[in-house]
Amino acid sequence: MTQFATLDWIVLAIFAAALIGIIVWVFKQKQSSSGDYFLAGRDASWVAIGASIFASNIGSEHLIGLAGAGASSGLAMAHWEIQGWMILILGWVFVPFYTRSMVTTMPEFLEKRYNKESRSILSIISLVSYVLTKVAVTVYAGGLVFKEVFGIETLWGIDFFWISAIGLVILTAVYTVVGGMKSVLYTSVLQTPILLLGSIIIVVLGLQAVGGWEEVLRITSAVQVNEYGDSMTNLVRSNKDESFPWLGVLIGSSVIGFWYWCTDQYIVQRVLSGKDETQARRGTIFGAYLKLTPVFLFMIPGMIAFAMAQKGVILNGEVFTLSSSDAAFPTLVAKLLPAGVKGLVVCGILAALMSSLASLFNSSAMLFTIDFYKKFKPEASEKKLLSVGRMATVVIVILGILWIPIMRSIGDVLYTYLQDVQSVLAPGIAAAFLLGILSSKPTPLGGMWGMIAGFIIGVFRLGAKVFYTTKAGNAGYEDVKLWASENGIDNFFYNLFYDVNWLFFCGGMLVFSMFVIIIVSMFTKSAPAAQIAGLTFGSATAEQKAASRKSWNKWDIIHSVIIIGLTVLFYINFW
Repeated sequence: MTQFATLDWIVLAIFAAALIGIIVWVFKQKQSSSGDYFLAGRDASWVAIGASIFASNIGSEHLIGLAGAGASSGLAMAHWEIQGWMILILGWVFVPFYTRSMVTTMPEFLEKRYNKESRSILSIISLVSYVLTKVAVTVYAGGLVFKEVFGIETLWGIDFFWISAIGLVILTAVYTVVGGMKSVLYTSVLQTPILLLGSIIIVVLGLQAVGGWEEVLRITSAVQVNEYGDSMTNLVRSNKDESFPWLGVLIGSSVIGFWYWCTDQYIVQRVLSGKDETQARRGTIFGAYLKLTPVFLFMIPGMIAFAMAQKGVILNGEVFTLSSSDAAFPTLVAKLLPAGVKGLVVCGILAALMSSLASLFNSSAMLFTIDFYKKFKPEASEKKLLSVGRMATVVIVILGILWIPIMRSIGDVLYTYLQDVQSVLAPGIAAAFLLGILSSKPTPLGGMWGMIAGFIIGVFRLGAKVFYTTKAGNAGYEDVKLWASENGIDNFFYNLFYDVNWLFFCGGMLVFSMFVIIIVSMFTKSAPAAQIAGLTFGSATAEQKAASRKSWNKWDIIHSVIIIGLTVLFYINFW
């Protein structure tokens, strides 16, 4: 069991003091409107936007899931991280439309492009998914991480998991409620470099301990992951691989990446806080640069931890072992790092979890305040909206805490289910945004029914997975297939909604949702030209196009090309 040294506590205290200093400074700034609170007064620079995009994205799915994926399956999940280049699509394609529409939420944009029903549908889907998935997983993982890192089982007779999980929620909630979006942006500027530095130290010390990168490759390449000759070091795997067929991975990760980076309130809200189109676009370029790093800072450490365990590396007189794949990153922190450095890395982990939670709280509160409260109380004053926003944040915090015991009781099972959630939420929403901006032809009812159809199919998919997995005794995919074969389960519902690989299913859902939008639009009334003016490529005026052209220069293009080039090089190297 690892103990925190005095020096580690000192480092943690310095970090906490810096965090408090930023929050106090933000609180003293005048925030008299909902725009100030939720979008930092639309005055954020590209540095703050890019850092916030990255820090908001890096959460438990990286510290626990991505490192765990590296330790269990190698490079397969790297596709999702490398798809971060899609942030460039947000900056180059979507920012002009979002900026000129002056919307504050993504549902509000859909109302302008389609109708008010589309706005409500997206708001409900987003709020439910945030509270039950992102908040729950981050809080649950946070409790596990700190219990592992601090090496404390109980404190004051209470399981340390509960103390750390609830403490994380309350601490994050305080600075989110107090400072709103400015707190999220400016604390991200502090948190991002700490997280990056801490992870780099882990990689360097881990490689030293195991004997270098070549040794990691030697050990992991010897581990076969399927019967088709693929090993842990293969990024692109046989199309017959049941978990990560290469074509399915490219399709599924692209659909999920497009939805997440270009249309999800959680990410886009950082861009909407930019002072102008130039700062917003450059923020996405900076964020895309930062997004190239997680594979190396979180997935590679997972592979290093696996190699260390396989090799039986001795640290401080003990053989390095992993209790589970998901324990890879926190175990490295606990056993590999010297005093002081451990405290710094814990600050980075704390920063990542808090930043993700803060962004979730702020985005969720904004969706409720702007898309529900203001809609039914249009005469509400800015002061009232501000207080409602803070109260909504508190309510979401309480819901997150109430969900913790459920999350913990079925944590492993639910965490597996949650990997599918984004793949079934993304396609319908992505189709509505993509077709809605590319063309003026999709009608209000077309966009609305495309989202509804996608959501219904997604619910069937999730329901099928829960039903058959539970019936088979919470078994894995292969065991469920065996159970189905033994029990003669071979019907249309099972074959379509369970047996089809989830990545191919995700791509099929996108095509289906787009088909629904196109067909319904052929038989329903188009939106008035005045309603969609400037919201689609075809309806943008010459003045609007000229304004967008003035917002970028050759360096914006050069940096974007460099990012895409680095992405291509990664694929070539690990193909």
